[in-house]
Amino acid sequence: LSVGVSPHVSPSNQPTLESTHRQRGLSTGVKVLIGVFTGVGVLVLLILLRYYRVFNSHWRNNTKGATNVEMFLESCGHLTVQRYKYSDIKKMTNSFKETLGQGGYGSVFKGKLKHDGRLVAVKLLNESKGNGEDFINEVATIGRTNHVNVVSLLGFCTEGVKRALVYEFMPNGSLERFIYNEKTSDTPLGWEKLYQIALGIATGLEYLHRGCNTRILHFDIKPHNILLDEEFIPKISDFGLAKLCPTKESVVSMLVPRGTIGYIAPEVYCKNFGGVSHKSDVYSYGMMVLEIIGGRKNIDATVENISEIYFPKWIYNHLKQGLNYLEGSEEIYKDETTKKMIIVALWCIQTQPADRPSISKVVEMLEGNTEDLQMPPNPFQDPLSISSPNHENNFSRR
Repeated sequence: LSVGVSPHVSPSNQPTLESTHRQRGLSTGVKVLIGVFTGVGVLVLLILLRYYRVFNSHWRNNTKGATNVEMFLESCGHLTVQRYKYSDIKKMTNSFKETLGQGGYGSVFKGKLKHDGRLVAVKLLNESKGNGEDFINEVATIGRTNHVNVVSLLGFCTEGVKRALVYEFMPNGSLERFIYNEKTSDTPLGWEKLYQIALGIATGLEYLHRGCNTRILHFDIKPHNILLDEEFIPKISDFGLAKLCPTKESVVSMLVPRGTIGYIAPEVYCKNFGGVSHKSDVYSYGMMVLEIIGGRKNIDATVENISEIYFPKWIYNHLKQGLNYLEGSEEIYKDETTKKMIIVALWCIQTQPADRPSISKVVEMLEGNTEDLQMPPNPFQDPLSISSPNHENNFSRR
């Protein structure tokens, strides 16, 4: 037997070189397409997974925040302020028609109470702040207060992540409007009025530190947070960073610094300067009073003279020489009341907390005679070289 190729097999049935390459090319193209679709699918899946995690985390935080707020409200028992529905908030603000101000906390709208027609300011907190800490701080602190120099909280609203606070309306807005733009203000404030405002703020702080059952530390005293009524009586506002402190405890614990740059006391961001206490509010108050005096921010790089960039240091150097040497500013500093405010403010911004007076002492100094005030030590020396035992004996226990 012989084995051979059948003569009936046609050459066309045999795979050619061209068809083999075509099949291989088709197979490679399919593989590329499969790889592309697989990669895109994995990418989409990762994006969806990431979105789910973010959404789930946001939902959990909001849910946890809402729970924390409700637990806090239950622990407070019967509150003296009224709780509103979110629909009531929309009605009293006419669907948030007129905006009074905006900030990192949210927005403030003008409103009117239905039962008595009284004008109010409604602060609508951002929903992104889902932990409810700012809201709890406001209700826990200002809800306990009743003082002519502290803004009154009239009511609140909390529905899920929607939170609002209802305050008495202050027609003259914030203090910063009058001290930074006094030349363009419709009603420029004289030095006597500015002195009364400074004294009123100090009196309000004294009430927070000593007049309540639980001491309230504000931690954000600045012109923006001082509101003025129709008679320019100052009201301390915005207690979102406030902290309750038992009156017997002089130092409070703080994990994260709080406040506004330019007004924060050194010990708030650096423990080497001492413990955080009511003296931290005193420092902020002093920096604010210096801005009232200067009619400008304490740090201003646009001034002509380099020595005037940091106003507190500039004013201290001139105070040490005597206010008669303030060229071009005689109309500001000739008044004894103004000189008194400068001296008190410089005492308040001492680097060491023990060297600062308590806010009660500040009120006493403002109400007293200028001749009775001592020259404050230089608050701009090297902190390590500052040691004033005589001053510490005067103020550390007050």
